Amino acid sequence: MSRQLGSEFRDFQTALDEDPVTGLRVNSLKITAQEYQARTPLRLGEPIPWAPGAYILPPSDLSAGNHAHHRAGLFYLQDPSAMAPAALLDPGAGERVLDLAAAPGGKTTHLAALMGTGGLLVANEIKDKRVGHLAMNVERWGASNVVTTNESPERLVDHFGATFDRVLVDAPCSGEGMFRKDMGARLDWSPEVVRGCALRQKNILSLAAKLVKAGGRLMYSTCTFATEEDEEIILAFLKTHPGYEVVPLPDLPGSMRGQPGWMEGAPGDVALTRSLEGALRLFPHRIAGEGHFICLMQKTGAEKQERIHDPQWKSRESPLADMDCYQERLFQDFWSDLQLPAQPAAQLKVWGERLYLVPEDMPDPGSLRLIHPGTWIGRFKTGRFEPAHPLALRLQANQVGRVVDLMPGEARLDAYLHGEVLASEGEDGWVLVCVDGFGLGWGKRVQGRLKNHYPKGWMQSTG
Repeated sequence: MSRQLGSEFRDFQTALDEDPVTGLRVNSLKITAQEYQARTPLRLGEPIPWAPGAYILPPSDLSAGNHAHHRAGLFYLQDPSAMAPAALLDPGAGERVLDLAAAPGGKTTHLAALMGTGGLLVANEIKDKRVGHLAMNVERWGASNVVTTNESPERLVDHFGATFDRVLVDAPCSGEGMFRKDMGARLDWSPEVVRGCALRQKNILSLAAKLVKAGGRLMYSTCTFATEEDEEIILAFLKTHPGYEVVPLPDLPGSMRGQPGWMEGAPGDVALTRSLEGALRLFPHRIAGEGHFICLMQKTGAEKQERIHDPQWKSRESPLADMDCYQERLFQDFWSDLQLPAQPAAQLKVWGERLYLVPEDMPDPGSLRLIHPGTWIGRFKTGRFEPAHPLALRLQANQVGRVVDLMPGEARLDAYLHGEVLASEGEDGWVLVCVDGFGLGWGKRVQGRLKNHYPKGWMQSTG
């Protein structure tokens, strides 16, 4: 780093001894940034220039993950540098987007907010231990167009083929960019780890390329400074995938261009090597954030096309089904009782005993390992329908017939989040529990007592 950064190295070294930076990104699917600024008790710092609706969080508010607004999905806490890839990928409404290595969900939630309510976003995580955290953050976000999967890239290629408009590969890496915030990344680092990560990254990126349709875009990002995992990975990819070319990214405040001159060995194809300057590098001594590398590529169509499923992505293996008459009656009884807003019947699908609201552009999942094929609405039980927690996180107080609306700092709110039964007068039945008007969870009122249905797994979780 001293050789590469030259006169900047001392500032870089000093930055590594400073406190890490945390950003707060407002969930625009639920509330505008202006509205949230007007109601939040948190102190928001400077806006993050590449992520509208995101702010630097002062050190005094770093416990914001415990705030009820966070539990209701009104914001996400994220390294400001990690907000750049989704913003630069810039997915459009109605597109098909894949976040290939999505856990814990920061970039997925950002992509979902940028896409709005249309299109399809597949959030995939191959590691079983990480996919639960991803699913929780997606549920909290309340997006209606996200499918969460637990698959290998190879299986996704076999199932989907080259059908995505945009694919994000936030590749597993040696984590050099996280050294000042993650002691584990420091302790785990070695030259062998860097070389091992580079081998995995080459394989993942080659597989990801098979999921991008002609004219589509592929973004590669890491949180490491190592050229072996950054520029060298992109150069090797471009040499073996002539149908891809680098799309120069716009400069961000404080960013550095890609640095092909830092690579070891002869450059080979000069024009190809120089195109790496279209990538961006983010350094903690230049910006309020940690380290990141970002490169965007476009598939020109010259590369041989991989097998593509038919346009409707239909299959005979689908585990999803329409409601039968009995299930529909139970669901309608529940829905009418709470006076909930109408849902498109064609997007309501049964998976086992669960009911989901699936994205309009939902592919047939076939035998893919699904975590959630959309928004989990509820569960069919003998003689009744019970609402699921993710449904509560999609609703607001003005959409539901029975509501208990609590305020941040209120003792009853703390009691609810700890699973306690609350005193609550009113009509018996299911009740949406809100914080500041936004859905937080469910309770069931019986004779003046609100039985708590806040999930036990969420009580201690701060996301």
